[in-house]
Amino acid sequence: MQDEGALERIATRRAELDLLEEELVEQLADVRVERDELVVAGRVVQRVGEQGFRSTCRSRRRRRRSRWEAGRCC
Repeated sequence: MQDEGALERIATRRAELDLLEEELVEQLADVRVERDELVVAGRVVQRVGEQGFRSTCRSRRRRRRSRWEAGRCC
């Protein structure tokens, strides 16, 4: 009968979609984890950059101060 063939195809397709759904759920979870890791990595890069900027400012102040103290500054 055609009804049995159609029902079998429907059941097969539903099983395929169930598997696909499981895969997509896993992928979504992986994407969310990676996105969270990238947020943390971005914060680290930003803080390292800020520390580097502060370090550069401190060393420039020291150089200016030492030039001033040596009488080389106008």
